[in-house]
Amino acid sequence: MIHIMRKQTGTSRAAAKEATHERIVEVAARAIRRSGYDGTGVADLMKEAGLTHGAFYAHFSSREAMLAEAASCAFAQSAAALARVTMSVPPEDALASLLAAYLSKTHQEQVATGCPLAALGSETARQIPDVRRVATRHVKEVIDLVARLSPDWGQSGAHQRALVTVSTMVGALLLARAVDDQHLSDSLREAALQHLTPPHG
Repeated sequence: MIHIMRKQTGTSRAAAKEATHERIVEVAARAIRRSGYDGTGVADLMKEAGLTHGAFYAHFSSREAMLAEAASCAFAQSAAALARVTMSVPPEDALASLLAAYLSKTHQEQVATGCPLAALGSETARQIPDVRRVATRHVKEVIDLVARLSPDWGQSGAHQRALVTVSTMVGALLLARAVDDQHLSDSLREAALQHLTPPHG
């Protein structure tokens, strides 16, 4: 009986540690999108997670390791959001719905929970290989998703058009967030949406 209780206690501690780890990663995933990789400090991050600074190294070997996990979490959340949009409408409307959601004013304002590609922009190029690797994987996944949803999927040039679509949607959102002219910001998103939306989407 004592052995069983010890085992259960050990399992409970492991589960609690895993839950805490996940909480830190989720807070970090929001923080990097809100403040950038370089603007995300360990002390502030742990405070936001409701933990002490010293507890950080019980979960991560380094700040860089934490950033890599945070990036992976942020990209996974973004991919899940895109999937929810496309699965909530008929297949023929999926691409138009994805574009409308991505290039919406709501998404523009959701910096901490929205697309990491637009939030982090060129910062990713200066990060460690692990961070760049998860970003690259996500870019490929989004391109493949857009290509599969396109009316000309399976035809010559469909993949190349998906490359242009993803580049345009991410670039338009990045610029819409960057400028301090609301009319220009709206125009950037709306022009990109009009240009990219399939004629019968």
